[in-house]
Amino acid sequence: MENTGQVQKGAHLASSLTTGDSLSKQNSHVPQKGESGIAGLLIYSSNEKMSIYQAMKKQLLTAGTALLLLEAQAATGSIIDPVTDQKLSVTEAFQGGIIGNNVYDKLLAAEKAVLGFKDPYTGDMISLFQAMKKDLVVPSRAIRLLEAQVATGGIIDPLTGHRVAVDAAYQKGIFDKELNEKLADPSDDTRGFFDPNTQENLSYLEMKQRCVTDPRTGFSLLIVTDKVLKGVKIQVDENSKEILRKTLISVKKGRFSSRKVTLWEILNSEYFTEEQTEEFIQNFKSGKVTVESIITSVTTIIEHTEKKKAVTFRGLRRRVSSQQLLDCKIIDQTVYNKLQQGLMSSQEVSEIKSVERYLTGICSIAGVFVETTNEKMSISQAMKKKLLMPGTALILLEAQAATGFLIDPVKNAKFTVDEAVKENLVSADLHQKLLSAERAVTGYKDPYTGDVISLFQALKKDLIVKDHGIRLLEAQIATGGIIDPVHSHRLPVEVAYKRGMFDLEMNKVLSDAGDDTKGFFDPNTRENLTYLQLMDRCVKDPETGLSLLLLKK
Repeated sequence: MENTGQVQKGAHLASSLTTGDSLSKQNSHVPQKGESGIAGLLIYSSNEKMSIYQAMKKQLLTAGTALLLLEAQAATGSIIDPVTDQKLSVTEAFQGGIIGNNVYDKLLAAEKAVLGFKDPYTGDMISLFQAMKKDLVVPSRAIRLLEAQVATGGIIDPLTGHRVAVDAAYQKGIFDKELNEKLADPSDDTRGFFDPNTQENLSYLEMKQRCVTDPRTGFSLLIVTDKVLKGVKIQVDENSKEILRKTLISVKKGRFSSRKVTLWEILNSEYFTEEQTEEFIQNFKSGKVTVESIITSVTTIIEHTEKKKAVTFRGLRRRVSSQQLLDCKIIDQTVYNKLQQGLMSSQEVSEIKSVERYLTGICSIAGVFVETTNEKMSISQAMKKKLLMPGTALILLEAQAATGFLIDPVKNAKFTVDEAVKENLVSADLHQKLLSAERAVTGYKDPYTGDVISLFQALKKDLIVKDHGIRLLEAQIATGGIIDPVHSHRLPVEVAYKRGMFDLEMNKVLSDAGDDTKGFFDPNTRENLTYLQLMDRCVKDPETGLSLLLLKK
C-alpha cells in the first residue's frame, strides 16, 4: 500500500503535468531560433554525447551545475537531448524520461522565462526581468536565466515568443542597461556554472565559449576529458594556479584556435594526460621551467596532435580518425604511419577494399528491377505500384535504414530517414518505423544508464523485439559488418566481440540460417530467405553498381 506522502507527491505531479500542458497550449509559440545553448556533454575519449541530466546521474556534473544548465535550457526555449537530437518542453522531457522528478518543478518554474509570469496584482503576463523587478523571482536566479537568454541570441519576450535585441528590450522594459553591464562584466555573483575540467566557476557565456559545436545539429557540447571520468583533481597551490589562470595564449590549431585561452584551461584539456599536466605544474613550481617554456611545449604538443587528427575518413554519420581505424585493426601500423607522414592520403586508404568495407559497407538491396518493363524503382515505389507487399517492402526499407541509408536507385542517391521523408522517397507514415530501424546506425539509448548502445546490446537488454533485431543484425553483417554507433563505422567480427557488440552465440544463430533468421521474402519464389540469400538473387545495376531485386512478374 502506498503511503500518504507518495500519494500526495503523485497527485501534485499529475497536477503539475496538467498545468504545464495547459500553459504550453496557451503559449504555443516557440521562441525565435537563437544560438544553441549548452545542450549536453561530449565524452572526448569515446565521442559519446550525453544529456545534462544523464551527466548528473553519472556524477560528471555536480547536481547544482546540472540544475543550472537545465534551467538555462528551459529558460531559452527547450530541454535538449543531444543523443536523440530532440528539443522538448519541460513536460515533454519529463514524460520522455529525459529529466527526472527531482528537477521537474524547478524546470517548470524556469520555463516561465519563455512562457511568461503572471503578475499577481494585475493578472498580466510579464517577462522574466519584470518578474524579478516585482520580486516574483529571486534576483540571483533571474540574472542567470537572463544571461542564458542573452548568450543564446537575445531576451525572450513572452508576449510574442520572439527574441529581442538588447536595445529593443530596453525600450520594451524587459531588460535594462544596468543589468546588461553587470552581465558583460561577470563577477563571482554571476559565475554560477562549474567547469568539471578546470574546477572553475564560470558565467554561462564563459562556459558556452568552452563548448564545441556538433557539426550536424549545431548543439553546443561541453567536452569532458578522461581526467574527469577518472575523478582526477589536479593538485596545485593557489599561487601557481592563479598565474596559470591569468596567462592567456593563442593556439593556431584545434578547438582553441578561435579564441585566446588560459594556460590553466589548456593544461586541463583533452590534449594532456593527468601525468603530463602534473609534470608541467610540478616543474613550474620547482622552477625547472618558466611560463614561456610551458607555452612553447603545449602549443607544440597541440599542433602535433591536431596534425595527427587531421587525417580523417567519412564514416556513416561522422568523421572517423585514423587512430580509430588502427584501434579497430581496420588499418595496420604501417598504413597508419604512412598517413601521419603524408606518404598516403585518406582518399587512397579509403579506396582499399578492406577499409572501404568497414567505412561505407557493401550496398544493401537498393530497389527493384522489373524484368517485364526493364524499369528500376525504389522499394517504396514498388510497394505503391503493388509490386511488393507492404510487409515485404517495410522489411527491406528497415534493412536499408539499419545499414546506413535509404536508397533511391533511380537517382543513385542515399539519404538518412529524415532526409528520405523530406525528399518523398518514403511516405511519412513509415517515418517512425524507419527511424526506429535507423537506431541500428545512430545507436539506442540505454534507459538504465543513458549510454548509447549498439543494436546487439539493445537486443540483449530486450529493448527491441528479438526477430526484428536479428533481421537488422543480419542485414548489417551481410553488408559489411556490425555497426558501432558511437564511432560511426563497421567493425571486424573479433573487434565487435571485444566491444560487446556481438557474440559467438549470435554469430552461430545467423550462420545456421534456420527459420528464425529467414525473415526476408522473395516475391518471385514466395520463399522466406535470409538477407544474404536474397542479396545473392539480386542483379547489379550496370550504371550504378547497386543491388536490385529482380521482379519477374
